[in-house]
Amino acid sequence: MPISLSAVILAGGQGKRMGGVDKGLQLLQGKPLIQHILQRLQPQLPHIAINANRHLPQYAQYGYPVFNDELAGFQGPLSGMLTGLKRATSDYVLFVPCDCPYFPLNLVEKLSQAVQQGALVAYADDGQRGHPTFCLLSTQLISPLNSYLAQRQRKVLVFFQQQQAIAVDFSEQKQAFININQWQDLHENKV
Repeated sequence: MPISLSAVILAGGQGKRMGGVDKGLQLLQGKPLIQHILQRLQPQLPHIAINANRHLPQYAQYGYPVFNDELAGFQGPLSGMLTGLKRATSDYVLFVPCDCPYFPLNLVEKLSQAVQQGALVAYADDGQRGHPTFCLLSTQLISPLNSYLAQRQRKVLVFFQQQQAIAVDFSEQKQAFININQWQDLHENKV
């Protein structure tokens, strides 16, 4: 039986390593990062929402639903994931961060193949390290994720491991996971 999918772009971080800027709105090659993400995501999945904790009107200009974390205080990607799962009308939600503008164009295809056997979590791995903010999560994880965050736990991979997550091999596309963490990354990363 086919599973239904939707997507959430995680743009709710504090951007600490860039002096507290809203990373999704920073310009790369003349376009905000959020626009780069949408251009790669739209062909893969039409049902998209944006998770942001600041500048919601700017994100809303792209024509997709925008929502902030239910949990206050910038509690990390899992907080955005929890809110995204609670809002979902699909079986699974794909999450992608707003600061990786070159992510694989077959991300949805490969992650969804991994969960077809009933796994609740699949995430990208480039062969050297995991990229857990590129993940497909079942809405069945709302309760365990809520409990995990209530215990003040924030480590994404630890939670995924507790859920017997599947790491999906993207080692043939290592460059796809370059992320923008510093100001100079906006000028150097021309893949």
